[in-house]
Amino acid sequence: MFARDLLSMKILSGLTALLMASCLPARANDTEAETALGGLTLKHSDTIRMDSEDLFISRDVVRVKYRFTNMSDQPVETLVAFPLPDIPPDSDENKSFWTNPADLKFRTNVDGKPISLEIVQQAILKDHDVSARLTALKIPLNARDPNFDSAVKKAPKAEREKLIADGILRDDGSGGDHYYAANWSLRTSVTRKQAFPANASVAVEHEYVPLAGGSVGGGLSASQRNTDWFKDEQRKYCIDKDWLASFDKRMKKTENGDAYGEVWLGYVLKTGANWKGPIGDFRLVVDKGKPDALVSFCAEGVKKISPTQFEVRHRDFTPTGDLDILIVNWAGAD
Repeated sequence: MFARDLLSMKILSGLTALLMASCLPARANDTEAETALGGLTLKHSDTIRMDSEDLFISRDVVRVKYRFTNMSDQPVETLVAFPLPDIPPDSDENKSFWTNPADLKFRTNVDGKPISLEIVQQAILKDHDVSARLTALKIPLNARDPNFDSAVKKAPKAEREKLIADGILRDDGSGGDHYYAANWSLRTSVTRKQAFPANASVAVEHEYVPLAGGSVGGGLSASQRNTDWFKDEQRKYCIDKDWLASFDKRMKKTENGDAYGEVWLGYVLKTGANWKGPIGDFRLVVDKGKPDALVSFCAEGVKKISPTQFEVRHRDFTPTGDLDILIVNWAGAD
């Protein structure tokens, strides 16, 4: 299950397993949705089947092609949501996360024709949607908005203090200065109205620029492997001894320990389970970008198909988790 040439693959146990025999996850999936009190919610479809999914992920672009079939004798029109990975509260580790919906360059075609889309954002704290409270005070849900701090300061003092008391907001200032920061994650979904004709199939294609985080050097080095940071990365990306051996071998060619950078890619997979039955035919291709780059993610049955691309294929599976990909690039490498 370990594919050579700088790819680490391993099955995680229990709830962390991503791709397992007849129960496999690997995609950022469309799902039926509804606009309810408290924001957008995702729901299960009893009539629409996902026949196939063909997913390509790289640092620069994500492309996914679906084929859906309405199994009923009645046409179905529903709100369909494509959820993106949550962006956690701001910190030094995630400042490079995407902050502007326009940066996604999200495009969708249905049966070859482009359709209009809507970006829906929510502020999520401990699985609760707190968007309404913030919106009522005209506080941006995106804490990276340049107007965020000033908007918080314009809110009535009593309401601001209540947000702090409830753990939604925090004041990181000192000495009489106030610097407000969010404790919530920003959840973004791309939504559309979708018609599914009775007893018929529909082809849907998405393309967008992925949300990517990253860091420069240090966290994967041998001297850091007893830290909680490294152990979290090892678990999240299924980094094993063979992968580390490849990393250490490449590190010996560098002039200093900071001569590499990490790229982190996330893809929401588990909402693919919201359609009727298992997904019939699934294909995932991960492109690491450069032949000497390293890539690691949790998967089963990965096969190398080019100097930079690795493929996973499965029939009849149900996603149970999301996909996280680590790519390591080397400074000065061609």
